Amino acid sequence: MSVDGWSLIRFLHVLAAMVFVGGQLVLSGMVLPIVRKDLEPERSGPLARKTARLFGHTANIVLLPTLIVTGLALMSHRGIGWVGLGEEGYGRLLSIKLGMVVLSVALLATHGIIAMRNPAKAKPFAVAGLTASVLIVVFATALVP
Repeated sequence: MSVDGWSLIRFLHVLAAMVFVGGQLVLSGMVLPIVRKDLEPERSGPLARKTARLFGHTANIVLLPTLIVTGLALMSHRGIGWVGLGEEGYGRLLSIKLGMVVLSVALLATHGIIAMRNPAKAKPFAVAGLTASVLIVVFATALVP
């Protein structure tokens, strides 16, 4: 086994994915429930929005661009082109993973937009987006050679 430039690219991809999915899990499973339980609504609402906004900015400015750039690079390095995404095996699994990425980002963006207007109606989108993100990890583990 050797460590080379591709190892660094793969590391950055996995690290960004860990922070993206792990951040969603920690935020929705630990931080927000405690904030909502232990603080009065006039304090919990603004704190929850501020925390979610920071995570959203981090995801949009750092994590998603890193995932896109490193993911495309890794795809190219493996010799998978857009046509190869339809092929049985690795290509099809990668297609499903990429579809889940698009679905997750769309659901989480919808959640963010709705949450600004009506936080109570946004929760199903957060849950669905988080579920899609976890499924991305499931398919990603199947792709590891």
